[in-house]
Amino acid sequence: MTYDFAIFDFDGTLADTAASFMVACNAAARRYGFRELSVDEFQSLRTMGSREIIAQLGVPMWKLPQIAAFMRRAMATEAASVRLFPGAAELLARLKAAGIGIAIVSSNAEESIRAALAETAAMVDLFECGAALFGKAQHFKAAIRHSGFDPSRILAIGDEARDIEAARKAGVAAGAVAWGYADPVFLKGLGPDRFFSHMEEIAPAFGVA
Repeated sequence: MTYDFAIFDFDGTLADTAASFMVACNAAARRYGFRELSVDEFQSLRTMGSREIIAQLGVPMWKLPQIAAFMRRAMATEAASVRLFPGAAELLARLKAAGIGIAIVSSNAEESIRAALAETAAMVDLFECGAALFGKAQHFKAAIRHSGFDPSRILAIGDEARDIEAARKAGVAAGAVAWGYADPVFLKGLGPDRFFSHMEEIAPAFGVA
C-alpha cells in the first residue's frame, strides 16, 4: 500500500536537533528544579516512552506546559544552527513534485522549523506546531482535515513512541525512523506500520520512485 499524504515530525525525523534539545533540556532542569543529565544518561532515555522519561527526570506533570514553552524558546535561539538530516530536503522536494501533500506536526515552534528548513519550507502544505507532549493526535486530526484524504491514505512519520501513539489515536498509519531520538530496536518493538532504516526508503512508501 502507498500513501497520498505525509505527516512528518521535525526534531529527530527531518532535522538533527539532538544537541540543541539536550542543551535546552538541561537549561530547563536548572530553571524548574529537575535533574540535569549527562550525554550517557540522555542515551539511556532512548529506550523509554515519554511517560517513563518524565518519571526518570522527576518532572511533575503539572509543570510540563511551562517546561515545554521554555524549551521551545531555548531551542529557537539555536534554530539557525540546526541542520536537516542528509536527504531530508530532497525527500520533501520529491514528494511535493509527485503531488504528495506534506504536513509537519511538531512540539517545536513553527518559526524555528521554518528557519531550519529555509527554502525547503515552501514544500510544506501545513505546519501544525507547538503540540503538547501528549497532544499530537489533535494536531494530526487537523492535518487529516486539511488533507481532504481518508485517514487510510495518510502516513505519519516520527522518531518517538509518542509519534506512534498519536498516529494510532488519529487513525492514520504510523511510520518510524531509525535515526532519531528513540532507539530503533525499541521503536520497532512498538510495531509501527512502516519502519525506515534510511531516508531513501520513505519516498517509495508514497509511490515515488
